[in-house]
Amino acid sequence: MSIITPSDDDETRQFYRQLRQYEDHFLRMTYEYFQDDLLPIVENISLLSLLDELHFQNLPDTQKYRSLENDRRRLAWTLLRDISLRGREAVIGLWVSLYVLRRHHGSPGLDAVLEELRHRGDTLVEQILLDKHGHQLSPQLKEFQILYKKHLHERTEKLLENKPPRCDQREESFSFSTRYVNLIIVSTDHFRERSENELIETGVKHEEYLKRKHNELLRISPNKLFRWCHRSKQVPRMVMVCGVPGVGKTTLMQKVVYDWVKGDLYQRFSFVFFFKFRELNRLDKVNLETLILHQYPYLEEQLSNILQEPEKLLFVFDGLDESLHNMDFSSHHLCFSPKQPETCGQIVVSLVRKSLLDGCSVIMTSRPTRLASIDCTVFQRIVEITGFLPEERKMYFQNFFRDPELAETAFNYVKQNDTLYTFCYLPSYCWIICTVLSRSFQPTSSGQPVSLLPKTVTQLFAIFIANILSNHSLHQSDAQKILQSIGWMAEHGVMYHRLIFDERDLDCFHVDNKSKLLSSFLMESEEPVSYSFLHLTVQEFFSALVHYVDYSPEKLQKSLKDAKSYPDGRGEMFLRFLCGLSDGSTRSMLTGYLDRQATQASRDVITWLKNLVIEEQRTIKIEDNKRSLLSTFFYLYESRNKALVLESLESHRSLDFFYVRMSALDCTVLAFILDTCTNIEELNLCGCSLDTEGLERLTPGLHNLQNLSLGGNRLPDTSCTQLASGIRNNPHLKRLDLSGNQLSGPHFSDLMEALSSPACRIETLRLAHNKLPDTSCIHLASVIRNNRSLKRLDLSGNRLSGPHFSDLMKALSSPACRIETLHMDSSLLSKKEVEILEKLERNKPNLRILSS
Repeated sequence: MSIITPSDDDETRQFYRQLRQYEDHFLRMTYEYFQDDLLPIVENISLLSLLDELHFQNLPDTQKYRSLENDRRRLAWTLLRDISLRGREAVIGLWVSLYVLRRHHGSPGLDAVLEELRHRGDTLVEQILLDKHGHQLSPQLKEFQILYKKHLHERTEKLLENKPPRCDQREESFSFSTRYVNLIIVSTDHFRERSENELIETGVKHEEYLKRKHNELLRISPNKLFRWCHRSKQVPRMVMVCGVPGVGKTTLMQKVVYDWVKGDLYQRFSFVFFFKFRELNRLDKVNLETLILHQYPYLEEQLSNILQEPEKLLFVFDGLDESLHNMDFSSHHLCFSPKQPETCGQIVVSLVRKSLLDGCSVIMTSRPTRLASIDCTVFQRIVEITGFLPEERKMYFQNFFRDPELAETAFNYVKQNDTLYTFCYLPSYCWIICTVLSRSFQPTSSGQPVSLLPKTVTQLFAIFIANILSNHSLHQSDAQKILQSIGWMAEHGVMYHRLIFDERDLDCFHVDNKSKLLSSFLMESEEPVSYSFLHLTVQEFFSALVHYVDYSPEKLQKSLKDAKSYPDGRGEMFLRFLCGLSDGSTRSMLTGYLDRQATQASRDVITWLKNLVIEEQRTIKIEDNKRSLLSTFFYLYESRNKALVLESLESHRSLDFFYVRMSALDCTVLAFILDTCTNIEELNLCGCSLDTEGLERLTPGLHNLQNLSLGGNRLPDTSCTQLASGIRNNPHLKRLDLSGNQLSGPHFSDLMEALSSPACRIETLRLAHNKLPDTSCIHLASVIRNNRSLKRLDLSGNRLSGPHFSDLMKALSSPACRIETLHMDSSLLSKKEVEILEKLERNKPNLRILSS
């Protein structure tokens, strides 16, 4: 039986009494309902605190879970399963434990679950049962629903996927059960901050979002998009799902409809209508009934009856960013009847604004940048698909390759390539990477794998396109014409934010829509006919490639100027690819399809890049230009031209990225620059939101620095292992600033051991504000005794007061100590310790102690 003591607050006691009033079936059903929410909560909460609280609630055998501490996912699954098997008292005990822990170990996910359980009461079970069994319908309407579901089942049961380039067929279909991998969905509105290229913006933030801030995000399962919202205290009816191109928005919507058809999801809705905005683009003024019948004509006989009960209806609109209709969600021009003719845009707005079919529910999807320009307050929930976690990435590879060994080989190759692995959070990128590697790892006649393996993103797409071209029997000149025509169309789209093209666009750019090759690069939609590239990045690659396929110095210079001028970053990937293709070995992957003057195009790009670096040197102190310099480093990284890197940066002695957010991918690129340019002596990465993974990628490039500043990054003590490696491999390092981190912990000794090495030449060491306890004094004392170079040491803002403070004082008094300046915060020391410090300064005239 759970225990509530007098020390527990009134809210906890009230929550406990509420739980005890519920019948067993309520506790069982709600516990099952929250299972997928509880898994990440238990996985990320403090294990020691949770087990202590569970033990206090009289749940036995909590000790056995400590052995699973290194596999938190398995631990969470095992614990939740055991709680379920133990029944009523165990379930109540877990809920009470989590309620108590919410004060000090809370998260949006935990708050949402507890608030929903508290506030919805018996209505929660009613909703669970309604989602399971649905509404009672008249026999006639039920018959229509069955026929409708049968039709939707045929449309949604297969997940269409482009075939690998070596295959003759363009598409292959898979059942959701064999290929679909769960996507991570979080509650967010950070799209309002977007200003750069969406793919890059999410790419560089992805690890930070899903690792460093994992506990700060409210994870939402697809079956809970309409769950009770604890912030607005209501069940939302209008939901926006956003995400960058290729992250899986359309696939998720298809899965939602498919699961509804099977009876596994949202049976509270008697009818679900699925529309793609790109298919609505050419519709003139219509009314809602016509809009529905245009896609579902067999509903005509019962449609008026179906629309009589709006609360039983769900409308799914996919791809707001692809809509050509004006949609102003703050508009006062609304329609009020399903028979009232209006533009498609106004019908959708009226549904969302509830003037039309008040009570119905709407899910809409969009790219984040489109949302930044509209009024989103009408949506009661906004979520973002953030793609795959590492576990899901690996699962995708296992599903793609039928041979487990090949799947393992391909995944390991990608995991070792920081650039490719970072972009694997996108399902569409996973498909392109797997497609390329399925060809690259295919044994040759000699039994050896081919050597054509991508090392950069440019090479990935070059191989991807080369594989497709090699599997068509077109004459090279014909293939070149196709690359030329779709390339100029792609470039036009990149520069003018165009993702969807129609027949007029194809005519304008002389694209032959009857070419078999075309279908390998473009997807075609019917009613009305429109075209889009397989992925935005494929379009961006073609927009760069065309300048090497159809070289024009005037067009190239204009595109370079335009791409760099766009403040929203739309030209960023274009420029990376353009620089990547300046590398001869990368271009050789497409030999035979390029212009005879492709080498001259390469020279033009290299000259532009040199001038860009020179220009940025003049304005580097401005923060925006710091980020711009980092973008330039990406161009240099993709170019694989070390001579160009050296020539461009030969005058640089220092790099200052103070307060510029640095992702793990940024660190990979920066390490390449540092490893190439031995002339760079100073690097400032203070306040850059570095994490352990980023530091790990950066470390190989630190071996020539003399001055390194990593302050204000809140690096954990596990970072000490990488820092120690960097120190051991750099005999030149003289100044190291690690202030404002969180290096206190078991790995702190690794750092101190490296600093104690006779090979260490560090003269200035800053460790201020690292939450160091007095036990750190033992390791610090070792450094002071053994490091003959150390002259300046900053330990201010730590908690060094305690029994081991004397160890530090003894070391400072030692004749071996070479320290001349010591920063120490006297306000954090006892009166006796301050006196010892003052005595030390009097007795050692060469030592100056600065206190605050």
